[in-house]
Amino acid sequence: MSSPSSPTSARMPANRPRRSPLLLTLVSVAILLVAFIAFTQVYTEVLWFKQLDVAQVFRTMWFARGLTFLAGFVVMAVPVWLSLHLAFRNRPVYAPTTPRQENLDRYREAIEPLRKVATFAIPAVVGALSGITASAQWDTVLQWINSTSFGSQDPQFGMDKSFFVFVLPGLRLIGDQVGMAILLSLIAALVAHYLFGGIRPGEQKGVILTKTAQWQLGITVGVLILVQAGRLWLARYDRMTSTGGIVPGVTYTDDRAALPAMAIVAIAAVLVALLFVYTAWKGNWRISLIATATLIVLGGVSIIAYPAMVQQFQVNPSQQSLESEYIQHNIDATREAFDFEDIEVTPYEPSTTGEKGALRADAETAASIRLLDPNLVSDTFRQLQQVRPYYSFPQKLDVDRYNIDGEMRDTVIAVRELAPSSVNNQSWYNRAIVYTHGFGVVAANGNTRNPDGEPTFMESDIPPKGEFPDYQPRVYFGENSPNYSIVGGEEGAEPRELDYPSDEEGASGQVNNTFSGDGGPSVGNLFNRLAYALKFQDEQILLSDAVNEESQILYERHPRERVQKMAPFLKIDGDPYPAVVDGKIKWILDGYTTAEDYPYSTPQQLQAATEDSTTETAAGNVATLPDEEVNYIRNSVKITVDAFSGNVEMYQWDKEDPVLNTWMKIFPDLIQPASEMSGDLMSHVRYPEDMFKVQRDLLTQYHVTTASEFYTGQDFWTLPTDPTKEASSGLTQPPFYMTLQMPGQQSPSFSLTSSYIPARSSEGQARNNLTGFLSADADAGDTKGEVADGYGKLRLLQLPRNTTVPGPGQAQNNFNTAPDVQRSLNLLRQGESEVQNGNLLTLPVGGGLLYVQPVYVRSAGETSYPLLQHVLVAFGEDIGFAPTLDEALDQVFGGDSGAQAGDAGTEDSGSGESGGTSSGGDSGGGSADQNLNEALQEAKKAMEDSDAALKEGDFEKYGKAQDRLKNAIEEAVAADPSLAEDGTKDGASAPASAPADQGGGN
Repeated sequence: MSSPSSPTSARMPANRPRRSPLLLTLVSVAILLVAFIAFTQVYTEVLWFKQLDVAQVFRTMWFARGLTFLAGFVVMAVPVWLSLHLAFRNRPVYAPTTPRQENLDRYREAIEPLRKVATFAIPAVVGALSGITASAQWDTVLQWINSTSFGSQDPQFGMDKSFFVFVLPGLRLIGDQVGMAILLSLIAALVAHYLFGGIRPGEQKGVILTKTAQWQLGITVGVLILVQAGRLWLARYDRMTSTGGIVPGVTYTDDRAALPAMAIVAIAAVLVALLFVYTAWKGNWRISLIATATLIVLGGVSIIAYPAMVQQFQVNPSQQSLESEYIQHNIDATREAFDFEDIEVTPYEPSTTGEKGALRADAETAASIRLLDPNLVSDTFRQLQQVRPYYSFPQKLDVDRYNIDGEMRDTVIAVRELAPSSVNNQSWYNRAIVYTHGFGVVAANGNTRNPDGEPTFMESDIPPKGEFPDYQPRVYFGENSPNYSIVGGEEGAEPRELDYPSDEEGASGQVNNTFSGDGGPSVGNLFNRLAYALKFQDEQILLSDAVNEESQILYERHPRERVQKMAPFLKIDGDPYPAVVDGKIKWILDGYTTAEDYPYSTPQQLQAATEDSTTETAAGNVATLPDEEVNYIRNSVKITVDAFSGNVEMYQWDKEDPVLNTWMKIFPDLIQPASEMSGDLMSHVRYPEDMFKVQRDLLTQYHVTTASEFYTGQDFWTLPTDPTKEASSGLTQPPFYMTLQMPGQQSPSFSLTSSYIPARSSEGQARNNLTGFLSADADAGDTKGEVADGYGKLRLLQLPRNTTVPGPGQAQNNFNTAPDVQRSLNLLRQGESEVQNGNLLTLPVGGGLLYVQPVYVRSAGETSYPLLQHVLVAFGEDIGFAPTLDEALDQVFGGDSGAQAGDAGTEDSGSGESGGTSSGGDSGGGSADQNLNEALQEAKKAMEDSDAALKEGDFEKYGKAQDRLKNAIEEAVAADPSLAEDGTKDGASAPASAPADQGGGN
């Protein structure tokens, strides 16, 4: 025999494969490359947060993720490993094999080489999965640790509501993790003991356990049942937010049957758990198994069957009286959780007859009625103010208000943003270096128009000019910015960024600029360039000579996405809006804090509640809140994003919100007091649209405040569909910002409004009468920086149940079917022109409800855009239709409304009024037939000239042609008020009658 040190024993086996150095090198390089790519993703995130000076957010978030991952890993991996380890260490020295286990030896032999690896690999895998699950709940853990008291108790258990919102989700997470860990440990113990001989079938019957297996399994089962008892006890509190009853929260059956039964079963489970520990000592499994079966039967009978019997035989026959207390709890909690418990409800009996001078008391409201529809005039802004095709305006513009010469004016405003897809040469250099930013804002008065129907701009052109103070016009951060841009340059270097087109620069036709702000991380060194080249998978960042030592990379540029990344605990309103504030363009956003476990409150699906006819964007995105369900919400944070530098500032708006106060403990330096707001900024802060949408949706039911009325549901309402859209779309009418004075209000204020109609019956819509009108005081403050006393005040006008006031749908139908209106609209449709109905506004003025709708005309052609030509007005059943709102109001209110609209004096109405009250008469002294023929011919010629002018891009000529068209229409209507709907009389040609517009001209 060879000695251990002999050459023979040391010789390598001849058939052992040798590892290829090349293969090892390639594998190592691949591993290092993947690791480096992963590192760059984290590294660039750190640079982004540091650049915004909010590195604490990144550190806290990832530290919390790491700790919760580690906790989840340990909670799962350690019990499973311990279970496997104990089963192997205490295995029988000799495990006899019975005939029923004749294949077991073969399995043991196959597993033995892998046993050590499996003992650690299996716990590691399940631990990692558990850690990933736990790390996703980092916010739950942090809120639990930093919870803030609500200062009020729930009506069922008498516990502070913070327990349900902050503590219970954390306890639930621990219960779920520990329960799963013990269950997997039990499974691991059973399998391991069976494989290693600790459990084996008896020769006759039954199962034989070693003492060690008996101890391990008995204690593990006992702990598992004990954990389930704790989870069952916690499940009692979950009933405070359950949705299985007549209303969310604890119901009569829960209170009198289910909750006591759950407590009894939980206590019984503790006794059964102790019995299993006793079994581990004594070894008598029969008693424990019988007790477990009894516990299961007890749970099924007491928690499921008994409550079902109570519900069926006791509650259902007397549901209204027995559930009254719990319905009231739900009403009170929901109104409190969604912040409308202090809503001011006013019974309102509107007049349906327009009296002469009825608007005298509402003169300020009448003068402020908005005529520009921000959802229609985007193309008008684009054609008149786009300047170059690489600029764009959003499809939906924003409504704000500005103090001009001491007067607050409602304003339609938009940012002239860059349109990256419209750049002719789509080279990387153009996309990343040259076309980097938009330029300026365009703003128009909301209540006036030019004689040709165009908006009256208060701020326009490039460079900007108008009534706004000087401001920084460059827009590097906006809703349509490129994915990333590389900006900045060395001092004295030639500017590369296109600033704006200009004839002042000679043949170049443009002014260039170099970004001078601090808007993004530096890519001035090779390592950062490499990191971002990997992040964006674009090698040009690394190779381009346009990147220099002073270069910055701008990304995460959409205001909403930028804030969401910086403050992941907030829900961000779907409509950021721009404002010129303190010499800068700033995007103003609203941040919401939410909760899912507010006791007794009705949950609300945020995306569904905030969808309406305006939320679908041109890009196909839905500008709403996330698709999540919550039962508590507060508009706790006001946010600004600087359009030039991307700087984000957050202000604590609601000091009393426990959820925000909890997050401010977690991120102590992230949010500053609202007192730090400038007066200029305060004057542009408004009540948030998405918050209002959520509240108005709930108020369709929760305007009812007594349990008995709520139970019957006979007074429930619904939101009207948008009457300017196709009826089949089912899209809800959006709320509208406008300045108005509600009945009982001391003075007009900037408000957000919506209306209600009766809830639909099972056969469809019962009727479309108006039942309620809701407004929120949207003015946050003035230029002095003081918060307005009434900001956020919700006011609800509740109309009598037998009201005959038309709802929005009925009002639109009345407009569409009025013969005189249709005759005039048919004339407007001459040639290929299209009539588009603007937003239908509802205003509680003149002792009744006034409907106002602008009517736009759009000619054919790619460069066409809508022009405001007429205004429709309805008060009760009376309809006015005229070139100006001022004239239309006079028509409805006996010839003199008593107030002057903002467009008063815009144009001379000519020889006759264009509306339902217009009178016939001569036009130019000829016969009526002759005048009609001449007017129709002139209208046709004016339309042809309008189309030709648009194709040539001659807007001055187009405006003149439109003036001629309006005069011709007025003369035609004045010549024959009874003009047939087909527009034909004595051979005079006119377009055939067209169906009433329901889709904005579609």
